[in-house]
Amino acid sequence: MNRFCKAVFLIFGLALLVVRPGAAADTTPDRTLSPYFFVENGDPAVDRLPLKETRADVHIAGVIADVLVTQVYRNEGSRPLNARYVFPASTRAAVHGMTMVVGDQRIRAKIREKQAAKREFEAAREAGKSAALLEQQRPNVFTMNVANVLPQDEIRVELHYSEMLVPTEGIYEFVYPTVVGPRYSKEPETEVQSSYLHQNEAPVSKFEIETRIAAGMPVDELLCPSHRTRVDWEDGDTARVRLDPGETNGGNRDYILRYRLQGKQVQTGLLLYPGQPGQDENFFLLMVQPPRRVEPRQIPPREYIFVLDVSGSMNGFPLDTAKTLMRELIGGLRPRDSFNIILFAGGSRLLAPRSLPATAKNVQEAIAEIEREQGGGGTELGAALDQAMALPETKGVSRSTIVVTDGLIDAEAAVFEQIRTRLNRSNLFAFGIGSSVNRHLIEGLAHAGQGEPFVVTEPAEAQAIAKSFQDYVRSPVLTHVAVEPTDFEAYDVEPLSVPDLFADRPLVVFGKWRGKPSGTIRVTGLGGEGQYEKVFDVAEAEPAADNQALRYLWARARVARLSDYGADDSDDTRNAVTALGLKYEMLTAYTSFVAIHEKVRNADDPAQAVEQPLPMPQGVSDLAVPEPELPLLVALVLLLLGLATTRRAWLR
Repeated sequence: MNRFCKAVFLIFGLALLVVRPGAAADTTPDRTLSPYFFVENGDPAVDRLPLKETRADVHIAGVIADVLVTQVYRNEGSRPLNARYVFPASTRAAVHGMTMVVGDQRIRAKIREKQAAKREFEAAREAGKSAALLEQQRPNVFTMNVANVLPQDEIRVELHYSEMLVPTEGIYEFVYPTVVGPRYSKEPETEVQSSYLHQNEAPVSKFEIETRIAAGMPVDELLCPSHRTRVDWEDGDTARVRLDPGETNGGNRDYILRYRLQGKQVQTGLLLYPGQPGQDENFFLLMVQPPRRVEPRQIPPREYIFVLDVSGSMNGFPLDTAKTLMRELIGGLRPRDSFNIILFAGGSRLLAPRSLPATAKNVQEAIAEIEREQGGGGTELGAALDQAMALPETKGVSRSTIVVTDGLIDAEAAVFEQIRTRLNRSNLFAFGIGSSVNRHLIEGLAHAGQGEPFVVTEPAEAQAIAKSFQDYVRSPVLTHVAVEPTDFEAYDVEPLSVPDLFADRPLVVFGKWRGKPSGTIRVTGLGGEGQYEKVFDVAEAEPAADNQALRYLWARARVARLSDYGADDSDDTRNAVTALGLKYEMLTAYTSFVAIHEKVRNADDPAQAVEQPLPMPQGVSDLAVPEPELPLLVALVLLLLGLATTRRAWLR
C-alpha cells in the first residue's frame, strides 16, 4: 500500500473515531449504537477513575440540616494525576467550608474571588503542589479540581454546607442530589459538559450517606422512597438512617428522605442567633404556619396551561412518568376549568388556539395526544414558554402555567428572566420528572413565577404528587401578606415581599437585628375566612450560638435573590455577590474555595489530566446525550476530497 493510501485510511479511521469515539474498544451490541462514549487512552499506567468514594453525614436539628460531604480521590496508577469531577448539590445549600486532607495533614480551604482562586490553584498545580479547587458552575452544579494526586495517594476533600427544611402539609423532606444529568445546549461547549457512563451502567465510585434526625419532638412516618435504608431509634426522639449495604452503587439518583413529626405538628416560631466575637451582625429566622384553606366552591374558574417536555432526555422513564402525571392532572380538572397543552422539544406544538373546557371529551382527546409522544430532539423551553405566555387571557379566570420537564437544559437564567418579565398575572408551577432532576431549573421556574416546585422521581409517585398539586392550587391560603416588626430593629429582611401562599406550607422570613431582642413581629394577611393575624413576642425566643447556620442561610437567601433566579450579570450584581461570598466565607458564582499543600510533592513528573465520568441518572437513556456535531465529519470528508484532488495532480 502506497503512502497516500495509508494516509487516506488513517484519516478515515480518525473520522470514525470522531463520530463514534471509543467504538473500537466497545463492541458489545447494546453499546455500538450509543451516541457517546467515554474514551480510555489505553495506558494501564493511568487511572482514569480517581474518585473512589463519596460519603455524606447529615445532621438535622429542628428545621436546619448540617451536611458534611467527604470525597475520596485515590490514584491507583503509576503516574501523578490532575482530576476533575462535576457534581450536584441542593439549590438551597449554603456551602461555607472546605478542607483537604493529604496524609496526616489537614488544610483548611480559603475563600477567594473566583479568578484569584483559579490562579492560586493553577500556580500550585504547576509548582507540583497538591491542591483542590471548588467552583460553582450553577447554584446546584459544582466542579472539584484536584491537582498532583501522586501514585498511591489518597486525598480527602470535605465540604460543609447547611440548608433549611420547610415542610409542606406537615411533611419534611431532605434531598441529597447525587449526579448531574446531561444538559441540552445549542452551544457546542458549556461549563457543565462532562463524560457519561452508559444507561444502566453502575457508578464507578462508592456512595454512602447517613442521616441523624433530632427534631426536638418525636419523629413519625419516616420514609426513603429513593434507596433501601436501615433505621435505628435513639431515645425515641432521634432517628439514625443508614443506607442498606446493597446500595453502595446508589449514586445515580437523588437520595430523598421524608418524615413527619408526631401529631403532624410543624415547627413554627422565631430563632435568634447573636453575633459572636469578630462578627458584627445578629440574625433571625421566622417560620409561620398559615391558616386553613377556604372551600373550593368559593374559588373562581381556573385555566391551566400545561407545557410538556417531550425531548430526547425525557425518553423512557421520565416521559412515561410525565404521561401518568398529565393523565392525573388533566383528568382531575373541574368541568368549569379550562386547559391547553404545549408539547415541546426542538420545536413546540399547541393543542388548540384557545384553551378548551375540561369536558370528558376534551380531556380524553388531550390524553390520547400525549400518549402518542415518544421523546426525541433538543429542549427548547424558552420558545415554548413564549407561546404559552402569548395565549389570550379570559377575564375573571385565574390562570396557572404548569411546566413538566426533567430540566436538562443550560439556559436557566434567561428562562427565569423571561418568566419574571412576561408572566403577568399568571402563577407558574414546575414539575420535575426524573431520578436526578435539575432542581435549580425546577425551583427557579417556580420562584420566578411566584409558584411552587414539585418533583416526581419515580412512576409510583406521579398519582400522589398530582393530587398534591391539585389540592395545592385549589385555593389560596393567604394573600396580601405583610411582616411588620414593632420595637424590634430588624433590617435586611429576605424575601423583600411575600407572594400569595397556596399550600399548607409555612411562611419563612430571614433577617438581621440590632440592639436588644425585644418587641414583636406581626404577620398579617387575607385568608379564605377573612383577615389573618399572628403576633410573635421576640423576648420569648432565646438567642443561641447553636443557631449559627442562620448566618449562612440568610446570606444564601440574599445571593439567591441577587443572582440565582435572574439573568442580571451586571457589575453591581457581581460585586454584591462577591462581597457576600467573601464576608460569609461562602461558595457563590463569583467566589471559590482553594486549598493548597505548601510542600512541593511532584517536582519532576508532569501530572496526567483525567476527568471523572458521571453515571447516567437512573431511568435516563443514552438519547439524552446528543450526537457529535456533523460539521466535524463534513470537515474530514472535505479533507479526504482535498487529498484525492492533490493525488490526481501528482499523477498528472
